Amino acid sequence: MNKEKEMLKGKVCLITGTSRGIGKETAECFAREGAIVYANARAKGGLAEWSDNINIKSKGKIIPLFFDITNTEEIRKAVMRIKKEQGRVDVLVNNAGMVSNEMLGMISIDKTREMFEVNVFGLLNLTQLITTRFMMKQKNGSIINLSSVVGIEGSKGQVAYSASKGAVAALTKSMAKELAPYNIRVNALAPGMIQTERLEETIRDVYKGRTPYVGMGRLGEPREIADGCLYLASESSSYVTGQILVIGGGIVP
Repeated sequence: MNKEKEMLKGKVCLITGTSRGIGKETAECFAREGAIVYANARAKGGLAEWSDNINIKSKGKIIPLFFDITNTEEIRKAVMRIKKEQGRVDVLVNNAGMVSNEMLGMISIDKTREMFEVNVFGLLNLTQLITTRFMMKQKNGSIINLSSVVGIEGSKGQVAYSASKGAVAALTKSMAKELAPYNIRVNALAPGMIQTERLEETIRDVYKGRTPYVGMGRLGEPREIADGCLYLASESSSYVTGQILVIGGGIVP
């Protein structure tokens, strides 16, 4: 990639799930590249202090935006705020997600339903609003969905989660076909094992001892996923749509 210029200078971007991990790293990456980044989280936490620190040293800007991806009214208010303040959205990164891992016989339908509300329905709801209120009128935009390598390959002990991320991959391909005439690109990233707080907290036992199954012999880093997002958000990928980019270091799920 050409790092001599700001790859997202002046672009208005919305990234969900930025309180930590991949979302947080992607927001920082986009701000360094000159973007105006609306960084979403459900709760305030330390997001304001973090964004202030990033803004001091970045060419772009991070603006915290608090809403629950499963709450339609909160989503609408957030979208209207962006419309009032910027009048456009150039890039949407659907990163917010929920993980629940159980063997087939232990799957909770209620928990699975909750996971689909976040990983699929919330994503779909927000994307509908961003495309109809902004991108279709602009006749331009890039949508980046976060799927997972297990949504493509499957994984023992992750049946329900794999199903939700498989749905993300499928809707990505269909969205791309529908929105291409508006010059809106829709792609997805499918990360493998990435060293995030969520992996440590929720799926450490699932992946214990799995590093040998990764061709490169190590976990990925959030910045490596953020770089993938940067490529798909920038004009470097201006003729790329409907693709699922696996960033997994040669993992065998």
